[in-house]
Formats: sequence, structure tokens, C-alpha cells
Amino acid sequence: MLNKNSIWKVLLVILTIGLCALYALPNIYGEDNAVQISAGRDATVTEQMVTRVEKTLSENSISPKSIEFENDQILVRLTSSDAQLRARELLEKELGTDYYVAMNLAADTPAWLENLGASPMKLGLDLRGGVHFLMEVDMSEAIKKSLEDAENGFKTSLREEGLRYRTVTQRDDFIAIQFRDQETLEKAEFFLRNQNRDLSFEEDADLVLKASFSESKLATIRDNAVKQNITIIRNRVNQLGVAEPVVQKQGADRIVVQLPGIQDTARAKEILNATATLEFRMVDMDHDVMDAVDGRVPAGSQLINDQEGRPQLLEKQIMLTGNHITDASSGVDEYGIPQVNISLDSEGGNKMSRATRGNIGKPMATVFIEYKSTGERNAEGKLVFEKHEEVISVATIRAQLGSSFRITGLDSPKEARDLALLLRAGALIAPIQIVEERTVGPSLGAENIEMGMQAIIWGLVAVLVFMVVYYKAFGLIANVALISNLVVIVGVMSMIPGATLTLPGMAGIVLTVGMAVDANVLIFERIREELRDGRSPQQAIHLGYDSAFSTIMDANVTTLIAGMILFAVGTGPIKGFSITLMIGIATSMFTAIVVTRMVTNAVWGGRRVNKLPI
Repeated sequence: MLNKNSIWKVLLVILTIGLCALYALPNIYGEDNAVQISAGRDATVTEQMVTRVEKTLSENSISPKSIEFENDQILVRLTSSDAQLRARELLEKELGTDYYVAMNLAADTPAWLENLGASPMKLGLDLRGGVHFLMEVDMSEAIKKSLEDAENGFKTSLREEGLRYRTVTQRDDFIAIQFRDQETLEKAEFFLRNQNRDLSFEEDADLVLKASFSESKLATIRDNAVKQNITIIRNRVNQLGVAEPVVQKQGADRIVVQLPGIQDTARAKEILNATATLEFRMVDMDHDVMDAVDGRVPAGSQLINDQEGRPQLLEKQIMLTGNHITDASSGVDEYGIPQVNISLDSEGGNKMSRATRGNIGKPMATVFIEYKSTGERNAEGKLVFEKHEEVISVATIRAQLGSSFRITGLDSPKEARDLALLLRAGALIAPIQIVEERTVGPSLGAENIEMGMQAIIWGLVAVLVFMVVYYKAFGLIANVALISNLVVIVGVMSMIPGATLTLPGMAGIVLTVGMAVDANVLIFERIREELRDGRSPQQAIHLGYDSAFSTIMDANVTTLIAGMILFAVGTGPIKGFSITLMIGIATSMFTAIVVTRMVTNAVWGGRRVNKLPI
């Protein structure tokens, strides 16, 4: 007999819909309006502060749902957005500028669901509220830093090869290496060409060899600057404890950062803009620092002030940069003085080992480097950054160093924690500037959600009514599949890491509601056609599903391709729309064909039927 369900197919459908329904369940519980308290530069959030927060709120007749202390932050859950706003104002006044008080949204998912890894759909900035930054990478500084790395590499390579040179200096867009004689220049050129395939070399007057980056290398530097900055910014955002952040490339040299739920931008801007890194250099003991202060700075040396403004004469050659740091943690030494414990990658450990092997007993300086905006703009309208260098530690090398060591000389535990955070998150490859900043309030996000939900509900109701009126009992089956499709979409969106629902994404769901029944319309019309041609009800059902399948597949695959292209080339809202569209297409294929076929077979299959209510 035709149209019988197999056990494995029934189990597959039940398991799939049941699993998606389970992971869609957290969305029913929603989110709590919350206030998040984190420490500023010179403060620490402790568990004892919870009592202070409770007292402040109770004195002003605000009853929080709960107050939680976790990960050095306090999260206050409140009953309404009005209470959230009042609580934020009161706590800001009570705690002062030493603490950051930001409005947030916290998931209200039950513990048993959280234990299963279930969480609500991640909402975009336009639905949840928060801050939006558009950042631009300073490409000229990225190229300059690459030239500096190449300059230091040339010095080391030529010295190890035994090729004597007069000077190695960085010019505007190339490196000039001056030699003592033509023979050494030619040997060096041959050696450096083999060592640096992505650089071009040419001889100049006065025994100078010019090295510059090729166009392909410059393109690679620019691309890597954006990609590495995205990775570092993402690490820093994670250090901030922001839920579901969005960090993605836009255009050739811009980065979009969206922090849903955060309303106070001060802490975010402070961490995102920071470009801190370290350099380790030997102290120049062969020359008098006072002579350098008077303007007689020796070639190969540099004068840098320490934290107290005292001048230090250091060798220009960099032993190691912060790019090799893999981990950094703050702590105190045996005397209770703040310190930062640093771990290096294998290459950095080897470099540090080689550099300190022959310098035991000599002083080594740790230089803290930060790029700060001058507030001025260049001819292209971009902010101008200045490089600020400061010696934070001078210590005598007691033994050969390796992949783990520590730096001291920090003023406070807070300074040690902030430095460790920045070094652990990584140093930005090039300075960035915020070219656009927007804040979306949570009330506007709630309004967007309400309007989007109304659009989905009214669209769904209209389709449900039409299908029942036009296709009768078969229309009811299509409606079951349509509701199942919505449950599966929400479940899949909740399970996929990085998938974010935006307002255009809700438009994609509304579109999917209409498109999901297209397949059923094709199937039902084909069944009607087969019945008109004199087929039996069982044959009509079988041929209706089988004959319409290829048409449905073709239509959905072409739409899926369009969605993939939108996702690949689009940004922001376009990506949000394309994600829900692609998920909706895939799930509607499953529900419109597999689920309706299973229900149809369960109702009319495997028995003699004289007439179909279609």
C-alpha cells in the first residue's frame, strides 16, 4: 500500500523538532533589565560591594530581582526599564567615577536549560540596544611598523652574516643601508634578496642599498593589519565581558564593533582605543646620559623618560616586542610589589634567550609604548597619532631569560591588572580611530522587537487562514508544518554560534513565513491535478509529492544561492537578513516536504480512501 511512514523517518522528524523546540525554549523566558558594575582604573569590585549596592537601592525604594557577583563584576537584575534607568543614575552617583555603571540585558534562562547549553537567540544592536563603533585603521602606521621590523631584521641578519655596514636607517617608504665598500654591498644585496623575497632592492649613490616593499607585500600588510586588529579587538571585547559582541571588517580599512546591551561607552572606548605594547631594550652603558640630555645623543641610541620623568639612554636595537607575548597576568612579588608575569611564544622565547645570553649582569629596560591621538587631522581628514614611549622598568639581567619572566616597577595593582589585560588581549598592529559612534537605547530596541513580532504574527495568521480556507484539511497540515518551521528556525538560530537576530533578520522570518507554504501550494495543486486526471487518492498523494519535489528544490536552491551571495558581500543589516533567509529556506524544505508528508501519510496513508478534503 502506498504512503506508509517508516519508523526511522518518524523518529527523525520527532527528534529534530523536539531538539529545536528545546533550544528555542529559552526565548520564552526573555531577558531581565540589568545594571552592570565594573571597576575603573583605580578601583576594584569586591563581593563586599554587594551590600552597599543593596542598601543604595533599598533606600530609594527599588527592589531588584537579584544581585549577582561574578567575574569581578556585579550584575543587578531589575523588574522594568524604568527601574533600570533609576538604578543606574543612583549607583553612578553613589559609586562615583571610579566605577563603570552600564545598563545591560541578562538572560533569564532557567538553570536546567543552561546546563544543557541552551540560551536565547542573540539579538542585534537594533533590537537589544547598545553601542556601535565604526573604526578606521591607520595604514601608514602599519607600514611604518613593518619597516621598523625589517630594519631591525636587517641589522641582526647582516651582523650574524659578518657583513659590516655603516648605517641602517628608515626613510619615508624604504630602508637605506650604507656600506663601506662596493664588494660588501654586493654580497649584502645577494644575501638580503635571498632572505627577503617580498622586498625589492636597488643600489643608490654613496654605497647605499635601498630596500622597499613590493605592492603585493604592501597589500598583505594592509590586509593583515585589519585582520589582526579585528582579532585583538575581539579579545579585548571578551575581556570587557560583553555578551554577543559583533566585530567585523567593513571595506578595506574599517572595522565595525557592536556591543549589545552596553549603554556607557567610556570603558569600551578606553580599552578598544588602547594600543599598548612593550619593547625590551638594553640600557646604553657606554655613553653618558647627561651628554644625551644636552643634545649629544649617540647614533644607535635613544633617550626615553621613565615614569618619574628621569631620562634613560637606551640602545635603539629592540631585543623583543610585545607581539610575541602569549599570556600576561598581574600579581605581586615576594615583597608585595605589583608585577606582571609574561609568557612568550617559542620564537619570542628563543629571541629573548639569545639576547640575554651575552648580557648577564647588564641592565635591561622595559619600554611601554602607546599611540595617542593629537586631536589634529591630516590632509586626508584622518586623526594624527603620536607615539608615546615610557620606561616602566630597568632591571639587571641575573640569568639567561626564556619564555617566562616578569616585569616590575608598576605603581599599583590596578595598573598591573590593566597592563596585563592589554598585553594579554594583544597590541593593536596599527592605531585606530573611531569615525562613527552611535548609541541605541534599550527602549527603542524593545519597540523594534514588538513591531517585528507583530509583523510575524499577522503574517502568520493571514497565511494560516488562507491555507485552511483554500485547502481545507490539507491546509491544516500545512499550518502545522509552518508553525513547526518557526520553532525550528528559532531553535537553529539559538544553537548556531555567532548567529544574531536583527530587525532585517525579522523581516527575513516574515518573508520565510510566506515562502514556506509555497512548497505546499505546489504539492497540493499537483495532488488536485492528479485527482482531476482520475488518479486514486493514494496515487494522487504519492505523485503529488514526488512530481513537485524537483520544482521545489530548484526554486529553493536558487533562492539559497542569492542568500549566500548577500551574506558574502553584504554587511550589517544585509547579513542579518541573509542569515535568517538561508536558515528559513533550509528549514522550510524540511517541514514543507518531510513533516507534511509524514502527517499526510499518518492520516490518509495505508488505507482505502475515496475522497481527499483538498
